[in-house]
Amino acid sequence: MRPRLELLDKALIERVLEEAFQLIEDPGVRVAPYVEDLLRAAGISVADGVAHIPEVLARRLLDLAPRGFCLYDRLGKPAVHYSGDSVHFDPGSSCLNILDPETQEPRPAVANDLVRLVQVTEMLPQFAAQSTAMVCNDVPAEIGDWYRLLLVLWYSEKPVVTGAFSAGSLHTLIDLLAIESGGREALRKNPRAIFDVCPSPPLNWSEFASQNLVDLARAGVPAEIVSMPMAGATAPVTLVGSVVQHAAECISGITIHQLAQPGAPIVWGGAPAIFDMRTGRTPMGAIETAMLDLACSQVGKYLGLPTHAYLVAGDSRVIDAQVEMESGISAVLGALAGINMISGAGMLDFLACHSIEKLVIDAEAIASAQRLIEGIQPRGISLAVDVFAQTGLQGDFLKLKETRTLFRKEQHFPSAVIDRGFSTREGTSADILQRARHRVDELVSSYERHPLPDDRERELIDFALQDAKQVGLERLPGILDPAYARDQIVIP
Repeated sequence: MRPRLELLDKALIERVLEEAFQLIEDPGVRVAPYVEDLLRAAGISVADGVAHIPEVLARRLLDLAPRGFCLYDRLGKPAVHYSGDSVHFDPGSSCLNILDPETQEPRPAVANDLVRLVQVTEMLPQFAAQSTAMVCNDVPAEIGDWYRLLLVLWYSEKPVVTGAFSAGSLHTLIDLLAIESGGREALRKNPRAIFDVCPSPPLNWSEFASQNLVDLARAGVPAEIVSMPMAGATAPVTLVGSVVQHAAECISGITIHQLAQPGAPIVWGGAPAIFDMRTGRTPMGAIETAMLDLACSQVGKYLGLPTHAYLVAGDSRVIDAQVEMESGISAVLGALAGINMISGAGMLDFLACHSIEKLVIDAEAIASAQRLIEGIQPRGISLAVDVFAQTGLQGDFLKLKETRTLFRKEQHFPSAVIDRGFSTREGTSADILQRARHRVDELVSSYERHPLPDDRERELIDFALQDAKQVGLERLPGILDPAYARDQIVIP
């Protein structure tokens, strides 16, 4: 039996959906001019930039959205299953800062920081996917979106959770993916990445977000709606009221998406949070924030849709007991809820900062959560009678063949980040941060890049050099040129 956690009963889910369908019709959903003609052609009334979506149409379009799909690794193997109760994790995305491992102070992230994070993530089996985790502050903002994706594709074979966060960058990102995949049709057949698309709370699909939804649908590249109601500020103060708003934003987004291309892959996702009335902050480590994520995902699962949530993040500004308590609890809760993709590992300071050391600590919490949802299984003919027949009351179970055969299936063995009495260096006991630093160094030193085929690799570099030169960038930070074996490729 797989353990599960649900916060809403069927009757309450039905009430959530009933009110969500009411909201998208009256007062309606603010939409951009980019999609007004698309909506009107489907019979949806649009007046003064507000669309009034009838329930019957929204339900029909929800039925067209796929109940599951896969993201593929570079070798074309399915690596992430967006369906059912499959659970996967990826690092949090789009941080401006990184927690410096030496000073333990946040500083602006640069390309080499992202490269190091990607290499560590590549070596950790707990993460099924990469993310475009940090903004590279040594790269011009005009090309920042696609440059982050370039670095991930250059150093990783795993699928990628990404997004376009500046106008006009989406098609460049898709072009990069198509080059790496061997063409647009290859990308459509075996999608390597999924794109986050965020409505603006409450009930507003901006020009930028609307265009992303439509263009991703028509390109056949999966989209992940990341609805972000803030309970008490940009959403109703009650948790269930915010869940209603989240559902309305997801349903309206899926309506736009499926009108653009019926059957295109899309995910019911989000990053809801409470608004702390004392501080004016949005605590991602609060238990109520986790409850919002679980409840919102449960509504999506009730509709049979793939799900996503933002968890495994903490709010302290340093790696301490608080931040790891918050992160560990939500990792377990998200896994028990069966959320398909859980983003947020490595993040702290209210999602403002990334830490590679925290990422490896979070990986240990994730491994424990993954072991938990495997559950307890009977193995062998009997549960215990047979082994007692061999040992009697002597209790010497260590010498049994069953013990040697089964202990690795029964027990998860953490890395040395977790202190279980391993011998310490020079007789001193390292704390968890020191152990995490050592683990990061080990993983980076063990990392080995697997190049793309030569023609695709050169095409990626030529593509990047062309756009980089237009914004005055004289090198490609963080990329090692295999032809010249130097740290940067200099633009001729």
